[in-house]
Amino acid sequence: MSLAFLFPGQGSQAVGMGADLADAFGSAREVFQEVDEALGQKLGKLMREGPEDQLTLTENAQPALMAVSLAVMRTLEKEFGVGVEKAAFVAGHSLGEYSALAATGAISLADTARLLKLRGQAMQRAVPVGEGAMASLIGPKSDVALAEEAAAAGSVVGVCVVANDNNAGNVVISGAKAAVDLAIEKAKELGARAILLNVSAPFHCPLMQPAADEMAAALATATILAPRAPLVANVTAQPTLDPEAIRRMLVEQVTGRVRWRESMLWLAGAGGVTRFAEAGAGKVLSGMAKRIAPDAEATPLNSPADLEAFAASL
Repeated sequence: MSLAFLFPGQGSQAVGMGADLADAFGSAREVFQEVDEALGQKLGKLMREGPEDQLTLTENAQPALMAVSLAVMRTLEKEFGVGVEKAAFVAGHSLGEYSALAATGAISLADTARLLKLRGQAMQRAVPVGEGAMASLIGPKSDVALAEEAAAAGSVVGVCVVANDNNAGNVVISGAKAAVDLAIEKAKELGARAILLNVSAPFHCPLMQPAADEMAAALATATILAPRAPLVANVTAQPTLDPEAIRRMLVEQVTGRVRWRESMLWLAGAGGVTRFAEAGAGKVLSGMAKRIAPDAEATPLNSPADLEAFAASL
């Protein structure tokens, strides 16, 4: 068995996430406390109690999701003796890439929390609310080729690109609101269903360049070490252990495409991964893994029982 840990991105957040881990394990409580101290805010309380509209703010959701992922990983290591070294590779969806890097010791937990807080704020600053949009193109005909054709149609009136290549039947476009609206019409003509996403900014498109510039400045002074397991990066869908390449790709992924389908195909193919474990909130990535690599096993690690069963199965 070859294992890869996966780390979820924005959209998987929910009030109450991580609470059962914190109630059951001191190691999980430590993570939430360290994140609170790094940020100077009571993020753990917000995660446990809400309100939901505050938790879903990008600047809160990003470090909160990372905190849950790291609570899972630290609990696995301290309570069950399962370290990240058990994995052949790690990968994270968008902000999940930071969770993966924190889990592998490439970036400290405190630095990761601060970087994600800034990333969320910078993304929100980059485009005024209402000027950008994202849409998910879904259905059997929704592949990258269709999404690129739809985005090209939209781009005649503004920025519109493929933002997330999640899996066949689920591709996300992002850009200026008018351009995304036009792309949606084209996608429907081509036989796809299209759903506008409830997001506060158009992530992973050129409109995020101001946020990429802010992250470049912040990452330039951040300490990044070689991860303890290779990271399969969003922007290349290839593994790396090189801290300077990681630093560069974390900037590129702010405006670049999340090549998740390609990453998963590489992991299940050349990477030889037969089992995926999703560390953190929700089970979105586990569902994608089953669609992209149906021969591999995919397990979400959310609850204390999940962690116990997973550790026992290794």
